Amino acid sequence: MNGNGLAWFKSSYSTEQGGNCIEVAYTWRKSSYSGEDGDNCVEVAALPSTVHVRDSTHPEGPHITLTPVAWTAFVRSL
Repeated sequence: MNGNGLAWFKSSYSTEQGGNCIEVAYTWRKSSYSGEDGDNCVEVAALPSTVHVRDSTHPEGPHITLTPVAWTAFVRSL
């Protein structure tokens, strides 16, 4: 991630030789419920067709990808 808060990802259609290269960026937003002490840190990056969720204390670690419908159902259940 660079200083402007965007995370860049190379398209899976890009080749090792540089052909058909495209990179996609999205912004991670920290939940307003995340604690100031570094606990309960959740970040979300919402795109039109997917919603990515990760632990902001481990930004390079695993994250889950949900459909917008699944994300909406999850948020409504809270």
